[in-house]
Amino acid sequence: MKKNLLIAQSGGPSPVINSSLRGVVEAARCFPDRIGKIYAGWHGIEGVLKEELLDLSAQDEDEISLLRNTPAAGAIGTCRYKIKSNQKEDFERVVDVLKAQNIGYFLYNGGNDSMDTANKVAKLAQERGLDILGIGVPKTIDNDVGDSEFKVIDHTPGYGSVARYWSCIVQNAEEENRGSYPADPVLVLQAMGRKIGYIPAAARLADPKREMPLLIFLAEGEMKMEEMAEKINAMLVKRGRAIVVVSEGCDVGDLGFTKDSFGHAQFGASQTTVQQALVNYLNSSGIKAKGSARGQIFGTDQRDTAIYASTVDLDEAYRVGQKAVLLGIEGKGGFMSTILREPGMIYSVRYDKVPLEVVANSERTFPAEWITKDKSDVTDEFVAYARPLIGEDWASVPVINGRQRFARLKPVFAEKKLPQYIPEADRK
Repeated sequence: MKKNLLIAQSGGPSPVINSSLRGVVEAARCFPDRIGKIYAGWHGIEGVLKEELLDLSAQDEDEISLLRNTPAAGAIGTCRYKIKSNQKEDFERVVDVLKAQNIGYFLYNGGNDSMDTANKVAKLAQERGLDILGIGVPKTIDNDVGDSEFKVIDHTPGYGSVARYWSCIVQNAEEENRGSYPADPVLVLQAMGRKIGYIPAAARLADPKREMPLLIFLAEGEMKMEEMAEKINAMLVKRGRAIVVVSEGCDVGDLGFTKDSFGHAQFGASQTTVQQALVNYLNSSGIKAKGSARGQIFGTDQRDTAIYASTVDLDEAYRVGQKAVLLGIEGKGGFMSTILREPGMIYSVRYDKVPLEVVANSERTFPAEWITKDKSDVTDEFVAYARPLIGEDWASVPVINGRQRFARLKPVFAEKKLPQYIPEADRK
């Protein structure tokens, strides 16, 4: 008997998240004898709880194809809602919705927390005697899903594009600073990255031969403000100017971070930022060059810009979406589709599976050996790891009348079959 497929997304989006969605939809359409309707949870698990399921089967093929170069999560939405272990009603409600809508394949696109949710939902459904397979699709720009040995997953879809973004941004900043440094010798650029340094580390891809006056401070380096200032002043004495890339997670004192429902710091929503604190400190204490320090914060643009997307990342995101559907067709629930790098000089990967429980309970760190001894840069080993992920050419984004042409899905939803429900965390 045919079963319907449901995919939902959670957490921060990426430039290639919709490429994975396209991979899921187009792969599912190849199995009309096994898969009936293809639904998307409107704004992630919140949409599932509210039984708001966007009908992807009703969408034009051309619009589904355009998902490849449609960034961020506007197509089907995402959320920051986390079903915590004690929210029994929420879990029961999800299972009720899956049952009512004849869902046999529940795919969740996200990070470690999302894999944990997919695993719990699938297990609960099976305990209720329902034939539902829970399958994960990896996603995060932070590259923090999996383990530090890269055996669970080599890299997550989304990271290659943000790494490419920073490679380009730092090259642009170099041209700016090289011309304006008599007045602004220090340029501080803040990158996303919570407590893991893969995103700011990607700045080194802009200058693999180490010709720029570039300093990179990761949260893992555990440098205090005074130490950063010393490194910057030393660069000013040596080169007359400095381009500084700093992680939003660097410890420069209490900046009053707010947190989301996952317990993650919302750096972009805080009143004071690491970049602002560092620039203020440099200018108030004095820098060893004429002029002053200034800075810039790069926020959600890192994850919602189509033109900087890596073609390698787009292709791999599509294929992990395909792989997730194939796992379902093969009856292999309880797994996440994954990317594993093959050894050798020529970059190549294979698509495999890893148990959801392993992903949910894993924790990736930035390898300490990839941070230079002076804690103000990353090593050539990191460059060798990250360089293949950013690709060789620009993504081909369709343009009509001077505007980027993104996918526009029709607001066709599945008929609701259950009473209205308010998610537990939203109740007052």
